[in-house]
Amino acid sequence: MLFHKEIKRPGLTTVHITQGLLRAELIKGKLESAGIPALLDYESAGPVLGVTVDGLGEVRVMVPDALVEDARAVLAAEPEEGWEDEAMESAPPEDADQP
Repeated sequence: MLFHKEIKRPGLTTVHITQGLLRAELIKGKLESAGIPALLDYESAGPVLGVTVDGLGEVRVMVPDALVEDARAVLAAEPEEGWEDEAMESAPPEDADQP
């Protein structure tokens, strides 16, 4: 059973909780691209050990208190049309690592 430990950081509010650092980094990037600074808060043992159970893989995405509503609006918005196509165009070819 996962639990969400209440974390107090003065001036910051948690706007999203996810499992795993990769997902949290994507959410942080989405907020930062909208001009909203974000901080990731997590237990260091989760990423080091690769464990995502019992709260160890839990990552809290936090933003300044004054930007909470803006951040929630950004996270609730639907992705732009064609964003997958743009991401694929900028991705390196699958065989780029091979000689």
